[in-house]
Amino acid sequence: MDAYSCRVNDSAETLDRLVDEWLTVPDVADRLGLDASKVRRIVQERRIIGVRRGDPRVFSVPGAFLVPGHLANPSQPTNRDPDQPWAVLASLQGTLTVLSDAGFTDEAAIEWLFTPDESLPGTPIDALRAGRKTEIRRRAAAEL
Repeated sequence: MDAYSCRVNDSAETLDRLVDEWLTVPDVADRLGLDASKVRRIVQERRIIGVRRGDPRVFSVPGAFLVPGHLANPSQPTNRDPDQPWAVLASLQGTLTVLSDAGFTDEAAIEWLFTPDESLPGTPIDALRAGRKTEIRRRAAAEL
């Protein structure tokens, strides 16, 4: 095994330890009630990110990037509607932009978002899902 393969395997193992649920593009499409081409557009727009993982290597997205529709903007939740589909966490895209500007790869951004931080407590993705985007973006900007 060459050095690159070792780094890929180590990184994949780290992400698998941190991320509880991975979704493929068809899984995301099913959860959001969209077709796969629209999910690919969401990825191109960098509203969500993912990594290739598994064998064979398949593009996968952390499930925590998706939330029930009434919680898309957790700082202003709406009434729960059983017919409302899931949605992409609204605060994620801006946070991903800040991390990208700080030089993070998609893989590194996922690792940062899912790594426990005692000062939060929890993880940055947990804080985003709780509506604390300003604090998380400030921390992400500090990585510059």
